[in-house]
Formats: sequence, structure tokens, C-alpha cells
Amino acid sequence: MMAMAHFAGLVITTIFAAAAAVLLDWLFLQAMFHLMRPATAKAAKTPPTFLSELVSGTRELVRQLGPAAVRR
Repeated sequence: MMAMAHFAGLVITTIFAAAAAVLLDWLFLQAMFHLMRPATAKAAKTPPTFLSELVSGTRELVRQLGPAAVRR
């Protein structure tokens, strides 16, 4: 009887640990997607057409570190 109780405790602990791992994995994935969004310039007093303009240097970084740079 005691062995079954220990086994049940092990099963419940494993299920809890797996659920916590999935939750943390999802949270980290959401954080990475948030951090990978492209940097955009702040619109202080510029027309709305420049809201999505990339910050200077971003295109150069992509050229140096992007997928095309890996193939070189």
C-alpha cells in the first residue's frame, strides 16, 4: 500500500513538473517573439508615414548577421 502511495506521489509530481515546464516554455517563447519584433523609430513630430521606418543601423545589422551572412 505504501509503495502505491509513493508511486502516486511520483506521478502527481511528474505531471506538475511537466505542466510547469510547458508553461515556462510558452512564456519564454512569447517573450522571444516580443523581443524579436523589429525596432521602429519613435514618432516625435514626424508624419504618420514614418512610424514604421526602421531605426538607422537595423538594416546594416540584418545584412551582417542575417541569413545571407551565414551563407557567406
